[in-house]
Amino acid sequence: MDYTKIKLSSDGDVAIIAFNDPATMNAAGVDTAEQLTHAFQAVSTGDNAARAIVLTGEGRGFCSGANLSGRGGGSSGDAPRGAGDALITHYNPLVKIIADLPVPFVTAVNGPAAGVGCSLALLGDIIVAGESAYFLQAFRRIGLIPDGGSTWLLPRMIGRARAMEMTLLGDRVPAAKALEWGMINRCVPDAELMSTALGFAHELAKGPASLGLIRKAMWAALDADFSAQLAYEAQAQNKAGATADFTEGVTAFLQKRPAAFTGR
Repeated sequence: MDYTKIKLSSDGDVAIIAFNDPATMNAAGVDTAEQLTHAFQAVSTGDNAARAIVLTGEGRGFCSGANLSGRGGGSSGDAPRGAGDALITHYNPLVKIIADLPVPFVTAVNGPAAGVGCSLALLGDIIVAGESAYFLQAFRRIGLIPDGGSTWLLPRMIGRARAMEMTLLGDRVPAAKALEWGMINRCVPDAELMSTALGFAHELAKGPASLGLIRKAMWAALDADFSAQLAYEAQAQNKAGATADFTEGVTAFLQKRPAAFTGR
């Protein structure tokens, strides 16, 4: 696929996916969603899969939300007719692919992360924001509801009261407040955003294959009861124990040396 709305690059074992549509402040039309879906699948599967992924935005913003021009911004095929149709066909599958990634996922949020862009930013396992970044659930301003998983994510991340405030009032949440609320992991000077995010990503990329299992277990725990989660842990532990990284980890521990994980 030719990427016209995003950029895909790599830094060692880390894949970097960036929104790249400066004319719209990186609005995410369904064409962008298609390209993101393809990119995430491309870098997370196969023998040359990345061991960590970073999502960020080129230019002055992370993502300004869905592209409202033309009801979706140039989708291939027939244009969706209902306001929720593009969610079913494009955005929801993208969100599910990200939630099910087999490797750690870091978001580096620069400038505005609005609408579905806010949702995508908050899907990060580690979320780093520049000081000028802000998070915005602007759906009320156009008579819609939050999407991209936001109604599920926000109450779990910041509690019902703050989630209600953010979505019903539609006010900006600056990066510093997002950190205070526990919505993100780090708020750093803008000039340090990518170096900080890549620092996390490279540290994660050096880790064992079990990191992918850890992130999936954390996602599963959000809706599981205690007994079900204990069973999930046992199942995932069997998978982790069958990896070469487990053998290397134990060997390195016994030999009193740093482990050299390969992600397998």
